[in-house]
Amino acid sequence: MRADVFLVEGGHAATRSQAQRLIAAGVQWRLASTLPWNKVAKNGDDIPVGAELQLLDAAEAKYLSRGGLKLEGALSATGLSVAGLRCLDVGQSTGGFTDCLLQAGAAQVIGVDVGQGQLHELLRADPRVIGCEGVNARHLTPDALVEACEEAISERIETEVEDNETQPKAPYAWMRNGGMVDDDYDDSDDAKEHEIEAFKAERAAKAQARAAGDIATERRRLAGREGDDLTPVFPFITGDLSFISLTLVLPALAPLLAPGGDLLMLVKPQFELQPGQVGKGGIVRDASLYPQVEERIRQACAAAGLQVAGWYDSAIPGGDGNREFFIHARRAA
Repeated sequence: MRADVFLVEGGHAATRSQAQRLIAAGVQWRLASTLPWNKVAKNGDDIPVGAELQLLDAAEAKYLSRGGLKLEGALSATGLSVAGLRCLDVGQSTGGFTDCLLQAGAAQVIGVDVGQGQLHELLRADPRVIGCEGVNARHLTPDALVEACEEAISERIETEVEDNETQPKAPYAWMRNGGMVDDDYDDSDDAKEHEIEAFKAERAAKAQARAAGDIATERRRLAGREGDDLTPVFPFITGDLSFISLTLVLPALAPLLAPGGDLLMLVKPQFELQPGQVGKGGIVRDASLYPQVEERIRQACAAAGLQVAGWYDSAIPGGDGNREFFIHARRAA
């Protein structure tokens, strides 16, 4: 079995990409305790079914994505605690930040992401997590967030209940049970052919309207979600965004931060600079540009009414090799 597949199916990694990072960090296997270890050199190496596996560096497996390691480092650097807090995770994606927050004791994590179907199934099934998909953080408002949350934890019920008790009785229905025609058979209640065709057409029209989303529905929260707190104000906001500058998102996040609350956002310089300042492959190679990025983000925080409390290097680099940072800001109490 392929090594990366073996790690996922054996529960050592949550995703193939995580398995591949673990392999890069060091993985070895053996078939018996008396046999020597075999080092996995590449993702496609074969590992026999039933082999004993050893991770030489299990850090990559701590969270559902390596983003969790970044946030863990930032929480440690700032000394912030999220234990018992309701948190907002902007750019939730697979859920690395969300996983880190939960493992750090967060009471609830509401996440938003512009994508669809990315949140890991383990987090999707966690009652402490609400994942709102198809939400652009740049246009986020308190009302829009509540609406997105309601959609995420609710189901749509048709207001017009289909009547299955009064279907027309088809002609010669008695034949279905092998019945016999005799002089006493009364077919006066049997539906006429045109009535049956009309009934079929009505059902087909409803099915078509349902597929087009034209059937009237009402929203009802899923079982177990009735008591979820959707208050659009948070004592802690974090996020990992790509392909957009934080300067465009901070104005939308500030109103969602509680007075005295903390904002801890990952800063990716390649998305804060002009295209001509970013090198081949999207890598920022000129270290003299980093102060410009920091100043730009600090000014955006000030404009949004946030007080910058610190600027930190990310504990690990970006997946593409870029140097990344965290901005820690607060809203005045």
